[in-house]
Amino acid sequence: VQLQASGGGLVQPGGSLRLSCAFSGRFFDYYAIGWFRQAPGKEREGVGCISSGGGTTYYTDSVKDRFTISRDNAKNLAYLEIENLTPEDTAVYFCGADRTSVFIADTQCFDGIEYYGKGTLVTVSS
Repeated sequence: VQLQASGGGLVQPGGSLRLSCAFSGRFFDYYAIGWFRQAPGKEREGVGCISSGGGTTYYTDSVKDRFTISRDNAKNLAYLEIENLTPEDTAVYFCGADRTSVFIADTQCFDGIEYYGKGTLVTVSS
């Protein structure tokens, strides 16, 4: 399994962005996907997860009003849409995959990640 995030770049405050997570391997629809970010000088932070079928999502409190996770299992892609970006959203964003039969819509969805992908840098600045 390999994952690659893309879609980052320089965005002005208040702008929006959609990041993609491309999954290479078999049985994408067996895997829950988690999104993470790591800001300069800070620890990795989980921002949200989506179940393997896409019917359930979880977001951390700090982002739940602005972040939306979705997926297209036919295309082996997951997405993270971010609205109303602020400089505090500046970070490398990356995705991870967890082959699980049970999706728990809380912080536990970050714990079972088996594969992490390369990230994409989002810079929010005027």
